[in-house]
Amino acid sequence: MPIPSHPSRRGFLRGLGITLALPAFESLLPRSVLGAGAAEHPLAVTSGGAPLRTAFIYVPNGAQQNYWFPTGEGCDFQLSTTMEPLAGLKSHLQVIRGLDHQHAEPGPDGAGDHARANATFLTGCRARKTAGSDIAVGTSLDQMIAGQVGGETRFASLELSCDAVRKSGGCDSGYSCAYQFNISWRTPTSPMTPEPNPRLVFERLFGSGDDAAGRNREQRRVERRSILDFVQSDAAALQAGLSRQDRHKLDEYLTGVRSIERRIERESQFPDIPRPDLQVPADVPDDHGAHIDLMFDLLTLAFQTDSTRVATLMMAHDGSNRSFPHLDISEGHHNLTHEMEQEEPRQKVAKIDRFYIERLARFLNSLHATRDVDGRSLLENSMIVYGSGIADANRHTHSNLPLILAGHGGGYLQPCQYVDAGGVPMSNLFLSLADRMGAIGLDRFGDSTGRFEKI
Repeated sequence: MPIPSHPSRRGFLRGLGITLALPAFESLLPRSVLGAGAAEHPLAVTSGGAPLRTAFIYVPNGAQQNYWFPTGEGCDFQLSTTMEPLAGLKSHLQVIRGLDHQHAEPGPDGAGDHARANATFLTGCRARKTAGSDIAVGTSLDQMIAGQVGGETRFASLELSCDAVRKSGGCDSGYSCAYQFNISWRTPTSPMTPEPNPRLVFERLFGSGDDAAGRNREQRRVERRSILDFVQSDAAALQAGLSRQDRHKLDEYLTGVRSIERRIERESQFPDIPRPDLQVPADVPDDHGAHIDLMFDLLTLAFQTDSTRVATLMMAHDGSNRSFPHLDISEGHHNLTHEMEQEEPRQKVAKIDRFYIERLARFLNSLHATRDVDGRSLLENSMIVYGSGIADANRHTHSNLPLILAGHGGGYLQPCQYVDAGGVPMSNLFLSLADRMGAIGLDRFGDSTGRFEKI
């Protein structure tokens, strides 16, 4: 029996304009879905009927090569010092070397490697060199997947950023800012503008519409009440029909939602502190690490509630020159990458790389701790790509790119391995991931030359 297009396996709490999506509950899942397999449905699901999720996480300025790559092979590989925070997650990881993005290389276009790195990362295409409105690159992988599986969720895709949002003007050696500040492209000429404000992401996920979200946000600010207070009676009614395990899941989920909302409120209560040449947007944490963690928490909730199955998150744009005073690094990230002839700058860049890996590890641990409808963890039912469009930022290379693939893909991936791809287009890997996400009919993607089957 085919799986229904929209199985009634999750619910919504509603009240006063609020729509709160809930996790998938086994108590509400039809037995036909629990017993169905992925082959019976055109969209990829696990053998237990849970949906697959995928997220693409972009880290700026490549990685300090000497401290990045593991040693050994297969599941016996040893993580590098940069990747040590992922040690407890090794059985859920694949580290892949030998993946290239040749369309990010200069070719006839000359300088502009950072803009090309961002633009090419999820498209596998060469960006037209222009600082004007005639931008063109390619449709990104996340949007190709969303075009086929996005109809199953409230949001076809979710685009997040912990950086500024720029859609026009010149940014890198004659390239439009649209290339450097976006990795998701709905069409070759239309980027999907990411949202950097965690409050607005929260309202988008849990509000019933833009106007209602604005009214609800202002009402809660005045009354200092949580979004959950509006749906308590509906939640109580729902609990009565859940199993003990699902009631625990509901309590855990609602506690997590309230925790995130309180953190957002706390961050926005502090007055803006004027800084030279920097205007901090309201509702965005001053601390870069806190901003990233908050966005990851919202992404976890989006996957947990099946609000979306496809997401992108830019930790920062390529070429970012952010400093990291909490790491005792006063120099800008980008500037440091061009001082690699000295050991001290190399170690500082590796320290920044590790900082981003620590944020990733926290996110992956959160996914692993969250149960899905089929009893597996969200991490087991996800494919999380973490990487950059630049390899060596000192030399602006785009071969042997740093890339981590986390998760089990609902059983379709083979984690716990260090893989040498041997110098093939990264688009080959992305084409295979699209297959596993149920995006059918893709014969090629970007500059792919085939599928990458070692995963």
